[in-house]
Amino acid sequence: MTLDRRSFLKLIGAGAGAAGLPLIGRAAELMPKSGKRVVVIGGGYGGTIAAKYIRMADKSIEVVMIERNDHFVSCPFSNLYIGGILKDLNPLTIKYDKLAANHGVKVVQAEVTAIDAAAKVVTTSKGTVSYDRLIVSPGIDFRLDEIKGYDTAAMEAMPHAWKAGPQTVLLRKQLEAMKDGGTVVITVPLAPYRCPPGPYERACMVAHYLKQSKPKSKVVMLDANPDITSKGGLFKKGWKDNYASIIDYRPAKKVTEVDAKAMAVMIEGIEEVKGDVINIIPPQRAGQIAVAAGLVGDDKNWCPVNPTTFESTKQAGIHVIGDACVAGAMPKSGYSANSEAKICATNVVALLNGKETTELSGINTCYSYITDKDAVSVAGVYAVKEGKIIAVPNSGGVSPADFSATKIEAIYAESWLKNILTEMST
Repeated sequence: MTLDRRSFLKLIGAGAGAAGLPLIGRAAELMPKSGKRVVVIGGGYGGTIAAKYIRMADKSIEVVMIERNDHFVSCPFSNLYIGGILKDLNPLTIKYDKLAANHGVKVVQAEVTAIDAAAKVVTTSKGTVSYDRLIVSPGIDFRLDEIKGYDTAAMEAMPHAWKAGPQTVLLRKQLEAMKDGGTVVITVPLAPYRCPPGPYERACMVAHYLKQSKPKSKVVMLDANPDITSKGGLFKKGWKDNYASIIDYRPAKKVTEVDAKAMAVMIEGIEEVKGDVINIIPPQRAGQIAVAAGLVGDDKNWCPVNPTTFESTKQAGIHVIGDACVAGAMPKSGYSANSEAKICATNVVALLNGKETTELSGINTCYSYITDKDAVSVAGVYAVKEGKIIAVPNSGGVSPADFSATKIEAIYAESWLKNILTEMST
């Protein structure tokens, strides 16, 4: 079930070309700066907003955004595609042409291969780009060495689908091909990881699909954590009300080995679990370029930053936002990345113009679907206190525990997605 790029682009409805997108060519990449320049690595929830808001705040600052793909597919809401609620990934997909045309962001479609913090130069597959300030929003990569046997080949048999795109499509196709009466295994890594409630929403969406199409099947969820890491009470109630005979949740079950040929996983080397479809969500760390550039901390996984400016504590002049950074109480979510990008952009502009920086006032809202019509949410407000990002006391919270508003929450969720993707792409 390996999916080639052409087939994937057909499924997302995004088209195979990048017509009209003003990409910087090799010659422009090697041109010297004519003024202040910020380079942004990554065109996702954090990078697009940082690039856009810097240009909105100060048109004299040149902004170059480097992204390996000509489009972005949202991880939030990709579980709805896996569960058969979305027919394709088109509603989750944006391109960068309007971002470039409307705001003058110079988009480079290239792979970043190195960062020279001392020389303030980014090396890409198309050449080098110098900067005055660099914003790195690289998302996540996987700590594959912690799961024996889980390599690139194994991913085709046991997809992670934790980076939205071909893997997402692959997992859905595997579910569609599975026999009725089959078992779907979903593994959850120890926190922290991208999108704390994501695995539990995925269990809901897979169970929803099975309930509709393969009612004799079940979901076995092997969670390395001792309990559900986000909205636990809401998920447990949703499972009890809708999927009591389908979802088998097993906490404190850390998967340490896989056998792709046997379609089996091993828990701590002592317990084997087999499945017809196996979704391995591996332990995670900051994107590879952040690791290579020496931006990760002592844990070798995540990037420590100044909580006000998001400037790296490891490399001066480089800011890290989104899933890759250590943002205190803020979860690794799309909305957190959006919020971090705005305060980072504001402070990068201030630093380049010799002005005072502004302290973080952050927000996050995360919606999770229980069924095709019901959703739950958690919200938080964040501030800096004593040098750390904290959740503001008595702010935010979860949606009603009696599920009285789940259908309204689903409407809010759909609106949130449309609004945030529009903000990123226009």
